[in-house]
Amino acid sequence: MKIVVIGGTGLIGSKLVEKLKAHGHEAVPAAPHTGVNTLTGEGLAEVLRDATVVVDVSNSPSFADDAVMEFFRTSTTNLLKAASEAGVTHHVALSVVGTERLQESGYFRAKRVQEELIKESGMPYSIVHATQFFEFMKGIADLSTEGTPSVSPR
Repeated sequence: MKIVVIGGTGLIGSKLVEKLKAHGHEAVPAAPHTGVNTLTGEGLAEVLRDATVVVDVSNSPSFADDAVMEFFRTSTTNLLKAASEAGVTHHVALSVVGTERLQESGYFRAKRVQEELIKESGMPYSIVHATQFFEFMKGIADLSTEGTPSVSPR
């Protein structure tokens, strides 16, 4: 089965592509440096040709409220349109546990919009709600002047 992984060269995507290939699937990593840009639509039609499933594990390059909203709204809209036109039969998206409850955050508002666009698309879908990843620990832990780790109040 051909499975296209949007964000397939990143932290999560590269591991997913590796696992899918180990299970005998044709897993295709898609990212801007592979010629696929979900914001502009560049390369989407080509990479999705003959795909059965698309998995979106991409993330916004900016966490500023307006930028992250624009990223998820535009990229998800473009991806859903291209996937539908290509005959993709299932859309999988990585989201975050608690998205619906953390709406004071611009990032989580944008993830909620992404989820709603997917649900309203008419395409069969799975939304995987995962907990935050360990790579964010450095941002959470704040070193004091004595070098003692502490958790930031935010």
